[in-house]
Amino acid sequence: MAGRGYKTEAVVLRSIRFGEADRVLHLYTLERGRVGAVAKGIRRTKSRFGARLEPLSHVELMLHQGGGELATVTGASLLRPHRGAREDQYRLSVGLVGLEAMLRLFTEQERSAKAFEALTRFLDVLDEAEVRTAEPPLDPLVLSFQLKLLWLSGYLPHLTSCAECGSEGPLVGYSPRAGGAVCERCASDSLPLSTEGIRGIEGLLGTPLADAAISKRAAREALRVITSSYEYHGGFRLRTLTARA
Repeated sequence: MAGRGYKTEAVVLRSIRFGEADRVLHLYTLERGRVGAVAKGIRRTKSRFGARLEPLSHVELMLHQGGGELATVTGASLLRPHRGAREDQYRLSVGLVGLEAMLRLFTEQERSAKAFEALTRFLDVLDEAEVRTAEPPLDPLVLSFQLKLLWLSGYLPHLTSCAECGSEGPLVGYSPRAGGAVCERCASDSLPLSTEGIRGIEGLLGTPLADAAISKRAAREALRVITSSYEYHGGFRLRTLTARA
């Protein structure tokens, strides 16, 4: 809608310096899905937007869509600052993995209320999250969030039977090409995946984000499933995922 303004809730996924005083924001909005916008003068000391538009912030924005690809931020009010996540290094590291996953999986201006709800719930839970592993990418919360995003994106791994031949198993590997777990006969080019790993992934998918729990071994296998799904289906890797099994 060129030349018109609109109001929407949004989460700031990324903020990039632009020019002398501006920033380009990558947003996920309730009204239109993924949106790019310019916040003019935000880096000036007297900016009326200031810290409201930092990554992790849940805000209500007024956006003006002109003739270009980027909207312009004309108003911003802070709904949830998520300081608890931003000011703790562990929580921040977990949060940035989740934001990058959202950024890479949801690239279109297409409304998804379920995706927006999952994102805001992830950030709400993150504010109170405890340190549960020495490696933030293996945190149960962010693994659960990424698996739910894969589900919403249509890339949910099939785990109940062999994704190649349909047999009930035993299932011993994960094949990104087949889109799920595979049996011994079909596992020649697959990643190792144990029964514990399958149950751990199913547990994360079947429970609310606030109740996410998984063993360390299963967490490493879940991370392999997630990253291989990104690479095969989306052709990307997350820079924030530094831990590997």
